[in-house]
Amino acid sequence: MTIERPWTYEVGSGHVEGQDLIGYTVEATDGIVGQVDRQADGPGMRHLIVDTGVWVFGKSVLIPAGVVTGIDAQERQITLACSKDEVKAAPLFRTDSETLDPDYLSSVDDYYRGLPPRAAE
Repeated sequence: MTIERPWTYEVGSGHVEGQDLIGYTVEATDGIVGQVDRQADGPGMRHLIVDTGVWVFGKSVLIPAGVVTGIDAQERQITLACSKDEVKAAPLFRTDSETLDPDYLSSVDDYYRGLPPRAAE
């Protein structure tokens, strides 16, 4: 799987328009990353802000919607197309103002598009 449209949920991901994902557990290919703290569902730049707890020193990470491979509303769980190390190595998210910064968003876009392709599960 290659992440070609980082800011849009993939067809078949289980995303439902208007769905509230706050509090969902987020799991990478090799383990839990954290929980959804906030989400942006406007057209064009859909993403999740995930609270990593102590895993990344209490930081939050921005996960573009296109990285989501599955949403299980019953289990309140989201799966990603990348590993924990790949999430950890993504451009550092510091403040909500970065979600409006074109340079920051461009660096996030470039990073996730540049991840090595994975076999579809």
